[in-house]
Amino acid sequence: MKDQRPEGIERYSHPAGGWDALKAVAKTLAHQQVVAQGTMTLLKANQPEGFDCPGCAWPDPKHTSSFEFCENGAKAITWESTARRSGPEFFESHTLSELWGWSDHALEDAGRLTVPLHYNADRDRYEPIEWDDAFRLIARELNRLDDPDEAEFYTSGRASNEAAFLYQLFVRAYGTNNFPDCSNMCHEATSVGLPKSIGVGKGTVTLEDFDHADAIFSFGHNPGTNHPRMMTTLHTAARRGVPIVVFNPLKERALERFAAPQDAVEMATLSSTQIASAYHQVRTGGDLAALKGIMKAVLELDAIDLQAGGAGLLDRAFIAEHTTGFEALVEDIGRTSWESIVSISGLSRQALESVARIYVNAKNVIVCYGMGITQHAKGTANVQQIANLLMLRGNMGRPGAGIAPIRGHSNVQGDRTVGITEIPNKALLDGMERAFGFRPSGEKGHNAIEAVEAIIAGKSKALVCLGGNLAVAMPDPDATFEGMRRLDLAVHIATKLNRSHLLTARTSIILPCLGRTDLDTQASGPQAVTVEDSMSMVHASRGFLNPPGEMLKSEPAIIAGMARATLGDRYGIDWEGLIADYDRIRDKIEEVFPDFHDFNRRVRKPGGFRLDVAASFRRWNTESGKANFLTSTGLDEDPLVGNPDALVLTTIRAHDQYNTTVYGMDDRYRGVFGRRDVIFMNRDDLAGRGLKDGDRIDIFGLAKDDGARRLVSGFTAVAYDIPRGSAAGYYPEMNAVVALDHYDRLSGTPSYKGVPITISAASA
Repeated sequence: MKDQRPEGIERYSHPAGGWDALKAVAKTLAHQQVVAQGTMTLLKANQPEGFDCPGCAWPDPKHTSSFEFCENGAKAITWESTARRSGPEFFESHTLSELWGWSDHALEDAGRLTVPLHYNADRDRYEPIEWDDAFRLIARELNRLDDPDEAEFYTSGRASNEAAFLYQLFVRAYGTNNFPDCSNMCHEATSVGLPKSIGVGKGTVTLEDFDHADAIFSFGHNPGTNHPRMMTTLHTAARRGVPIVVFNPLKERALERFAAPQDAVEMATLSSTQIASAYHQVRTGGDLAALKGIMKAVLELDAIDLQAGGAGLLDRAFIAEHTTGFEALVEDIGRTSWESIVSISGLSRQALESVARIYVNAKNVIVCYGMGITQHAKGTANVQQIANLLMLRGNMGRPGAGIAPIRGHSNVQGDRTVGITEIPNKALLDGMERAFGFRPSGEKGHNAIEAVEAIIAGKSKALVCLGGNLAVAMPDPDATFEGMRRLDLAVHIATKLNRSHLLTARTSIILPCLGRTDLDTQASGPQAVTVEDSMSMVHASRGFLNPPGEMLKSEPAIIAGMARATLGDRYGIDWEGLIADYDRIRDKIEEVFPDFHDFNRRVRKPGGFRLDVAASFRRWNTESGKANFLTSTGLDEDPLVGNPDALVLTTIRAHDQYNTTVYGMDDRYRGVFGRRDVIFMNRDDLAGRGLKDGDRIDIFGLAKDDGARRLVSGFTAVAYDIPRGSAAGYYPEMNAVVALDHYDRLSGTPSYKGVPITISAASA
């Protein structure tokens, strides 16, 4: 008898990539009505004279191929360059009350925004508004606030360096450091944790280092969906015999086996390459325990080697010359029992010892990690333990070795580099004073959690969003949405409509902007912008398509328009001159940030240039002047998990999705088609609760006793290969069970990947 699965759940047996990826690209080109134009556009993606993909931040190779896009990159590009439009006729035909009932996918799929819009509450519709009128309205609302700190200025990682730099200039001249941004929700644990460890909040490796690695460890990320161009790098490493050791609660297909669309033999023979040489399904929230277990095993192997008369397996010369805190780390690891490591990680001692043997037998090791490491209540500690592991054998600051945080959005790292931070340091303040003649406030501003808390409390009354879908991205949507609706001002700079735009304030404005693929022409002619990838390479991006409407402006031009209207001649900043030629913006970036020296000349070279990452050269910009081994006491992530009925939920993205953008309703590699209302669970966890595969269940989020009832109801349980005690569900739907107060206290990163929940049979 055939095994019956829930509706829309199938067993997908193909490798990642391959012909199915090419079919998906063809399907998305047809859906966005850009088959001919889209094909030409894709061939310009990630090319020296083309545009940077608006998707992930994986670095570009040395451009030996015109085929430098992936399946999900193609979705991001065609999603932006679509022939569909959300113009005045669309908004005249649909009230916001009606649009609220649309799915997130349908809202964005309506197409590109073409004119500035102002919400008319009497008619419950967005209506066209002239640019100058929109800027005057924004200026009026910002200038009527009692204090600039009553305004929040959000930044999406899609913004260019030029836009982000002007944005922080405008906001700091306005008088606040309230810069909630998407970094706060993804890799803030990296930005906070690594500077304390190695002196810089960025990865230390380059793309070329992967060619020289003897082992690659992968923690908490799914490259086949979230940064698929990385699969080419892993595919190459696997085929030359490099051990690739994976730690992840779910077995992600791309990390199991991958068929490279560029590989003619694999495509012709329908074959594929095994990627992971070892796959360890760590229990959700068990990463800290697993990392300590690996280090414990390494230290034990080192002791055995010393006892046998060997020189030991640690790089003692590196430790002595370049680090501090080694003895405290050894003491902490010694106090940590194997029993607790095994219990919390969900991995056997033998498994962790096997990983340690791979580690000590490899000369050069790279550790890659994603939000499965950072989005935890102990995310910062997780990052620092990865640094500790690497430093034990000197795998930091030499070719073929180092730490590789895999960033999400294509310029999320660059935005932070050019000043999008709520905690301005002295170097930034000095640079701003040097370049613009005024010294901004050095007071700490709001991160994303603090901004939303202030909005909910009524302390912040205005929100300006440079891209993104902030309200949907944040935890606790009930409280977040209610707070957003009480704002005096909401401004969204966007390419497409999303749900955050429907949370209208007393004054709500949408400003349509150019995308990465669009030609940007200013007074001096066509412009290029710049972006920084995950490995600190800065390169140019040049759109070439005719914009979807004559009234669209670039992000820098919109920011300058708001600034002129709001600030007038304050500080004598020449906003018009900066916008006329983006070289002038880059000159100012260079003046504020000396690492960008010779910016305009260097960025015109094919492939751009790499910013200085001191730790890559064993220069440690820490207080101690050395790299620091840092300890984290204990292993438990959250005391609420002590509840005997609790599971730990990790939120995940479907394959037809990027951040909050849902391209379609399928998650091909996990065998989910046409739906998103599912939660993946271990079959034994279901049985232990009297449930089975396909049952409808209610999911309750556990949090401190704040009186809130966090519930997702009527979802379908899907029996899946995931460790006992763990569960997984799609973001952002599962945000409803994530408490706003559940975050890493060191970095402010929400704990989307370690959410304590209980489940029961659906009540209705």
